[in-house]
Amino acid sequence: MAIEGEKLKSAPRRLRLGMVGGGEGAFIGGVHRIASRIDDRYELVAGAFSSDPALSRSSAAGLLVAPERAYDSFAEMAKREAARRDGIDVVTIVTPNHVHFPAARAFLEAGIHVICDKPLTTNLTDAEALAALVEKTGLEFCLTHNYTGYPLVRQARDMVRAGALGELRVIQAEYPQDWLSTKLEASGQKQALWRTDPAQSGPVGSLGDLGTHAYNLIRFVTGLEPEAIAADLHRFVEGRRVDDNAHVMVRFKGGARGLIWASQCAPGNANAFKVRFYGGIGGLEWAQENPNLLIHSPLGEQPRILTRGGAGLGAAANAATRTPPGHPEGYLEGFAQLYRDFAERLTARIEKRKPDPMALLTPGVADGVDGVRFLARAVESGMNNSAWVAF
Repeated sequence: MAIEGEKLKSAPRRLRLGMVGGGEGAFIGGVHRIASRIDDRYELVAGAFSSDPALSRSSAAGLLVAPERAYDSFAEMAKREAARRDGIDVVTIVTPNHVHFPAARAFLEAGIHVICDKPLTTNLTDAEALAALVEKTGLEFCLTHNYTGYPLVRQARDMVRAGALGELRVIQAEYPQDWLSTKLEASGQKQALWRTDPAQSGPVGSLGDLGTHAYNLIRFVTGLEPEAIAADLHRFVEGRRVDDNAHVMVRFKGGARGLIWASQCAPGNANAFKVRFYGGIGGLEWAQENPNLLIHSPLGEQPRILTRGGAGLGAAANAATRTPPGHPEGYLEGFAQLYRDFAERLTARIEKRKPDPMALLTPGVADGVDGVRFLARAVESGMNNSAWVAF
């Protein structure tokens, strides 16, 4: 199997990036393209931008991708790019959920590194098969849980794991939105259509779209292992086929307790993702819509506000900071951090050296399997009247 070292003779340079999905009318593809260019480490050179070949080609033209590298399918793209001397180093998969597994498998089997949007797959069997393939090929894999790239999330991770809160007791995460408070999918709106179609999104709706972020961030910051979960998955909008509201209780090994709320029918909320961590000697709170502040509350003392780029932060937070204090930095830069970290890992392979340790925090295929397992156990619990299910 070809690896990048057989095709690449010099570095550093921009990494050659391909994209599956993300064509005209897509939202997340544009986000990934912007993020990949923020640190100038990638160049988009190829793509299968839509399952509609004509749309894929017109999207490629709009993105200045050469016509001969605009492909009708991801299978064709994987085969032909792997055969080129100047083929892509890495592919980004930004499709509806049901395409993640076959597309990622095709590129891994072609010897190409993968960046994939979350959730990893729509079922646990496929997730575990993909993890086995990553291990077999030895290729790099990044799952874009973008909130792990925020500087103050990485600061929270350092503080929690250094014992700044003491032994963790209570963890709360909520991610409410309101855009699916009505049956928007009936209007034909593209994003609503696939997210509420079990054939494309998988068996979950708000929990898969939002709850996986909340669960992943808890695991990223704390490192706690789940022991059991109990989930209430509900559809408030009549006729909807997947959940639009979910409450999940989590029991963690060691005794900590967690609560996750994910909703797409909570009026007044755009992307109100918040996490709170409470231990025996302190608490932390972070909100995605105000991401440059981290509130640290030592027990018996006044709360302290830590600011992105401010004094007293650790190396992980500073390494993920691009702009001076007072200049907002958030969503796009969170994605960009994952792209920058992954570029460092790939470039280190090309140069046959160890990567910067700060670049090793990107979520990988194991995190993806963990997230899909969380969804599977939640569905199992929900189908059994919210009974506790061993993780």
